[in-house]
Amino acid sequence: MTSTPSNQKSLGKAIRWTARLTGVLSIGVLLLFFIGEGFNPTKLTIKEWILFLFFPFGVMLGLLVGWKREFVGGLIAIISLALFCALETINGGFPGLAFFVFASPGILFLLASLISKRKTPGHL
Repeated sequence: MTSTPSNQKSLGKAIRWTARLTGVLSIGVLLLFFIGEGFNPTKLTIKEWILFLFFPFGVMLGLLVGWKREFVGGLIAIISLALFCALETINGGFPGLAFFVFASPGILFLLASLISKRKTPGHL
């Protein structure tokens, strides 16, 4: 079964808006954590600052960039999560599922970008 350009365009648009809306939701919940927990940057160690650069800051940056540049934003979010996970694993832990859920709109941005760039069979 082949997809028509119209179906492909609709699917890309649906995924794009799902990524945008879930990205806003992820950023909003992460910001609520900062407010609710009384974030005090002076109490963070250097290791914690490095981790914070990747999650949540890198992921949130990627989700914001994804609004205009889906591929780049999705890549920033996913690479930030991967680096956070790698560093956390080196430190003896592994992030829980929630970290992946917060970064999941990055995957949707990548998918939307790939669908919108893909050419349908028979079309140049």
